[in-house]
Amino acid sequence: MSQASPNKRPRTVSESPRDGVTQDGTPNEQPSRGLAHEPLDYPRKRAIIACEICRSRKSRCDGGKPRCKLCVELDARCVYREPGVKLDAGDKLILERLSHLEDMLQAAMTTANMNANIPRVAGQMGTSPAASTSTADDASTRRISCSVALENNRLNGLGTWDSVNISTIPKKHTTPALNLLQWPLIRDLVSQPLDPQVLVELEMSRPPINLPHYPRPDMANTAVFASSYFDLVNVWYACVNPHAWPNHYREATSVGFIQGADSCLVLLVLALGSAAHSGSISRLPHYGEPRGVDYFASAWKIIPNLAIRNDIPAVQCYILAAAYLFYLVRPLEAWNMITIASTKLQLVLGVPDRVPTPQRELLVRLFWDTLLAESDLLAELELPHSGIVNFEDTVGLPGPFSDIEGEYTSKDELWYFLAEIALRRLLNRVSHLLYVKTPTTAPTSKLARVTAELDFQLSQWYEGLPQPIKFPMTTLSKDSPGQVCLRLRYFACRTIIFRPYVFAVLSDENAVSDPVVRENCRKCLEACLRQIDNVSAHQVGHLPYLWQGALSLVSQTLLVMGATMSPKLAALLPPTISVEVIISEVVSELNRLAHLAPSLRLSAEIVREAEARRKIFFSTQRPGA
Repeated sequence: MSQASPNKRPRTVSESPRDGVTQDGTPNEQPSRGLAHEPLDYPRKRAIIACEICRSRKSRCDGGKPRCKLCVELDARCVYREPGVKLDAGDKLILERLSHLEDMLQAAMTTANMNANIPRVAGQMGTSPAASTSTADDASTRRISCSVALENNRLNGLGTWDSVNISTIPKKHTTPALNLLQWPLIRDLVSQPLDPQVLVELEMSRPPINLPHYPRPDMANTAVFASSYFDLVNVWYACVNPHAWPNHYREATSVGFIQGADSCLVLLVLALGSAAHSGSISRLPHYGEPRGVDYFASAWKIIPNLAIRNDIPAVQCYILAAAYLFYLVRPLEAWNMITIASTKLQLVLGVPDRVPTPQRELLVRLFWDTLLAESDLLAELELPHSGIVNFEDTVGLPGPFSDIEGEYTSKDELWYFLAEIALRRLLNRVSHLLYVKTPTTAPTSKLARVTAELDFQLSQWYEGLPQPIKFPMTTLSKDSPGQVCLRLRYFACRTIIFRPYVFAVLSDENAVSDPVVRENCRKCLEACLRQIDNVSAHQVGHLPYLWQGALSLVSQTLLVMGATMSPKLAALLPPTISVEVIISEVVSELNRLAHLAPSLRLSAEIVREAEARRKIFFSTQRPGA
């Protein structure tokens, strides 16, 4: 782990570390480091700010307004980003790498869209990716306060809500696991067609959560569970400041843990810490009591009183409640908490000047927690969108929390959070560009540039990861849960990038004669097997990802099953015995998870039936059968 510590300095009350403005509200004119300023030619003229296209191409920018020389030649949209404030060493490493990656992704998508003559895909996009970016994507501008960000957007005319942002999950898409049941060959593996909406119906008909009555939770192990939370849970959500924890606990103690946002927050932290301390819920006895449920039951009594509060502490409690419901594998109940949090956040973001300065960083983190959780749910379930995405261009990337003296601290946990933000945005781009309609609407001849560009963006995301979270491609890292989860997410993303090619070959075996189709099918199947070849790895991120990871196992396994039944695709797979072992382990794992939720029970039944029918298929293919 990197031990780079930030340069600490006292901060006055009137100085906001992320505002990038002086005390009187005027912009700070000092340019940020790292901006292009090399001379274009003699005499020496310096472009104070390079445009995004020039930055992505590492070209010298002449700083021309409204468009520089290169953007005029490319007929590209020329976007200049505002200079920002100086960053501490630790968070500068994080933000520069990941926000630079975001800049490259947006600029690369602009270039690809200009060069590729793909009418149908372009129609799905609605606007160019460059149109959906703003100065808020810059590392420096991402660090300013919400009020300044909102004002910049009004002045620059950026981030308008009527445009299509392809970095958000589309309202209609075909990426969910059950959509594969409509594919050729794979649809023969189930006895009857299933509408993907059946998962929502099953979860809606589920009995309400049963929370037994506890007169008072046992507070004997609070130190252990609090430590477990900050060691094992905050890495996923990053929404509790460890320096503020003693104050929260002191306030909760003073009222006996029975009322107020502090009591609710403390109880939810202890519930999640207890859950993390005991490991995955899937490894507990089927009829055993979930860990931490006594703390959660006490917090659940307080939550209704927070429903009428529209402030940051109330949002924080709803996010933590959703986190525990994810642990309980209650996706719809978690979605309800996320939706309430989203509504409160939108009210707060509508009047950002009312947010106290000490809570601004927490506001940014809660926004991304809400957007990430909602995107993950919408990736698998057809649910209403809450509208929180409308503020994506006005809220910055998260930065480090400050300690009780107002000085910054830099934590490695934030690196995972930032990496997850960038990857989730890329996953949403994939859904927008490839899955808004069925794969049949995008012929393989027109997919090449789009998939190549998306794969390039994914590789750039990987290359930009800081070393503490940069996972090995070929082996699992046992020491870093963040690395394990990012590795699984990486291969899931690569699979869906190239999945349309597998669909093409399943529809027409002759398509594989095209070398590009064949190679991209190989990439898809390789990534697919990499994701499911060690099912135990999916338990590492059990708190936020157990339900979603299980559905991902379903889609990848169905894809591999279909590939084994296609002679052309089967030739791209490893030896049959290896594939059979992997499929068998996934079937067993899904059976172990089936009791946790009706949607997982159905998923396990689908995969079990599919495997039985696949074996029958092969038995009929043998000579003399």
